[in-house]
Amino acid sequence: MTVLAIVVFAVAYLLIATDRVPKAAAALGGAGIVLAAGVVGSDEAFYSHDTGIDWDVVFLLLGMMIIVGILRRTGVFEFTAIWAAKRAKGSPLRVMVLLVLLTATASAFLDNVTTVLLIAPVTLLVCDRLGISPVPFLIAEVFASNIGGTATLIGDPPNIIIGSRAGLTFNDFLVHLTPIVVVEVAVFALVLRRLFRGAFDADPRIAEVMTLDEREAIRDKRLLVKCGVVLALVFAGFIGHSVFHLDPSVVALLGAGVLVLVSGTRPRDYLAAVEWETLLFFAGLFIMIGALVHTGVISHLARLAADATGGNALLAAMLILVVSAVLSGFIDNIPYVATMSPLVVGLVADLPDPGEAQALWWALALGADFGGNLTAIGASANVVMLGVAARAGTPISFWEFTRKGAVVTLMTIALAAPYLWLRYFVLA
Repeated sequence: MTVLAIVVFAVAYLLIATDRVPKAAAALGGAGIVLAAGVVGSDEAFYSHDTGIDWDVVFLLLGMMIIVGILRRTGVFEFTAIWAAKRAKGSPLRVMVLLVLLTATASAFLDNVTTVLLIAPVTLLVCDRLGISPVPFLIAEVFASNIGGTATLIGDPPNIIIGSRAGLTFNDFLVHLTPIVVVEVAVFALVLRRLFRGAFDADPRIAEVMTLDEREAIRDKRLLVKCGVVLALVFAGFIGHSVFHLDPSVVALLGAGVLVLVSGTRPRDYLAAVEWETLLFFAGLFIMIGALVHTGVISHLARLAADATGGNALLAAMLILVVSAVLSGFIDNIPYVATMSPLVVGLVADLPDPGEAQALWWALALGADFGGNLTAIGASANVVMLGVAARAGTPISFWEFTRKGAVVTLMTIALAAPYLWLRYFVLA
């Protein structure tokens, strides 16, 4: 059974990494095989906290997808992007900086895939009016999305998995990751001119941009107010997790339910915003990972990792940071984190200092989230952005993305390493 669990997972992982088949199909196919073969049973797959589907992750994503789907109908994202372009006076560099800052901020409170889907069409519109290529802007935005999404529990799907596995709250992510993310975003904004040399040389059609009226982008003001109130309550629930004793998944579902009721949105409209393929992908992936845990594969790997680091928490944190950045660049960071989380659980259990032990989780989050920028397939947001660019007739090649992504990943990891060292091992 152990060999079968490993082979099934390896084949599914390969299919996921190479995009030979849809990710959900690969994950569900692998899950079906381990269930049919009896590697795990229904109790382990659907009800066990250690080996089953992590329903907190699934329902948190479901709730936020519904909320964002309804919010999208208001036009507030288009309003924000047009407003930013006008405030930049049509300067390509200033437009890029503002869009990058907006994308990074939005990605901290929405998942980065959703942010990319919302900001990309507006970027195409603004670049068309300016008469400049949108490719550098789209690439910069997806980098910013992956960096900004690192700041919170809900900003990047790997964080949701880490939060659930480690018992970390929304506030934990705010306190521990937001400071370094703010620094990373600021540094990234400063290097944009050098990173995208030649992208700002065109003579933009500033007059056309200034004729855009951002107020016309708002399609439903009453719905926007309702969404704003519900979102404020949802984020208050996230932040007040320890006071209200409600898990983020419950808060997200309650917020989605309330917004559906007060908005009067029809089921076919808000259900159309749910990325069912993503949710099924998570379900299948969790079952395959559970099979590895159930057969003892994960615990064996954890023991090997512990032996390799000799119980040195700093060495373990740095190893996790660097390895996560590299592997997440070539393999989607969602399945990577789902695989690594049980390993980190084993490593943390052997460390006596709680602060140093928690640093391993932050190393995993920073490495996986920032490493997602390394290549075009490193994060789901990258794949989505490339698809948007291709449909718009401005395709972005794998190597064009990766050349820039390698620089950004190296920069962000180089800043993250001393942050981990100073905060958890020197100043703790």
